[in-house]
Amino acid sequence: MLRKIAKKVAILMYRVMNTILPVKKKRIVFSSSVGKSYSGNPRYIYEFIRKQKYDEKWECIWFYEKEPFRIPGHVKQVRYKTLSYLRYMATARVWIFDGRQPAFLRRKPKTYYIQTWHGTPLKKLGTDLEAVFMSGGLDLATYKKNFTDNAHTWDYLISQNPFSTETFRRCFDFKGKMLEFGYPRNDILIRKNTPAYVAKKRQAMGIPDGKKVLLYAPTWRDDEFTGEQKYSFRPAMDFDKMQRELGDDYVMLVKYHYLIQDAIDWSPYEGFVLPFDQTEDISKLYLVADALITDYSSAMFDYSLLKRPMFFFAYDLEKYENTLRGFYFSYEEQMPGPIVQTTDELIASIRNYSMAHFDEKYRRFTDTYNPFDDGFACAKVFDLIKKFVGDGKQNHILSN
Repeated sequence: MLRKIAKKVAILMYRVMNTILPVKKKRIVFSSSVGKSYSGNPRYIYEFIRKQKYDEKWECIWFYEKEPFRIPGHVKQVRYKTLSYLRYMATARVWIFDGRQPAFLRRKPKTYYIQTWHGTPLKKLGTDLEAVFMSGGLDLATYKKNFTDNAHTWDYLISQNPFSTETFRRCFDFKGKMLEFGYPRNDILIRKNTPAYVAKKRQAMGIPDGKKVLLYAPTWRDDEFTGEQKYSFRPAMDFDKMQRELGDDYVMLVKYHYLIQDAIDWSPYEGFVLPFDQTEDISKLYLVADALITDYSSAMFDYSLLKRPMFFFAYDLEKYENTLRGFYFSYEEQMPGPIVQTTDELIASIRNYSMAHFDEKYRRFTDTYNPFDDGFACAKVFDLIKKFVGDGKQNHILSN
């Protein structure tokens, strides 16, 4: 009851602010993972702004859910669901988010909304879903309507490849301008993929010299939750066996999806597992990883830019594909690496991996899903923002 009252008050306050407060021409608001992290496309757009010293010219606001982040430069941090948050949303010139915001937050005509999204889709999204198993208890029709209503508030949507452009426009019923820029978070994979940079990051993370690095980055499961928007980490991987069989040669970085809220005791795997929760940005983990272990996560599309081995630990493939989500393309045919369902199979595939065996699949994969990632996505978004904050009379561009 109290939550419903608080929401009604927030809606009323926002409507009042949106009516009486003017837009500030140089005010830009950001958030990633709905305030759970300082990461992803919004982070790298902001950091490019900072490198150009425009954080000193523009008013940059970063929203957080629980605790402020360590963010460099001239930036103000504001907590979600506060009056300050509503005020900044009502008065910002530019919104930059990588996920959906509360439905009642409607921008003014002089505000520009850049939705960066957070990955190329393998699993079905939005109106393409055939069933809903997520927390919140929404029926399928309501879920789809909420999704498309939200997408109709976006002016711009960033795409990583032609497949995403087509899929997003359909499954989101997106009416705005598609920005085929590639992902800003991937610029670093092209520009910083050097031995010196990687060695520096390995040292900062405490990775021992001589050890190879496996990055395990699984997605979340729609039906594994403990509360609203609180999902669990229940992988079928046998970490004891992974440590026993691979611990002499490897360390494993474990990166949770931002919806995972579990507090996990990793102390039994000290020296082998280095865990990173939803607050950690994954792009730098990609750079230090010699190989990626994933399942159905969009991590595969970003990591493939590095042309390094990928292993697909798809222990619940049949359930995920046929019941929970469904896929946009054949998993078995397109994955550019071994697909395994047990820890024993995973260990064997790591020990016996041959890059040459997957060369052709890998080439087709990157040709299809990485054509727009050129290392200049941040610069392209920056140029767009400059147009918005430099001309208060500019109209929205809402067509391709």
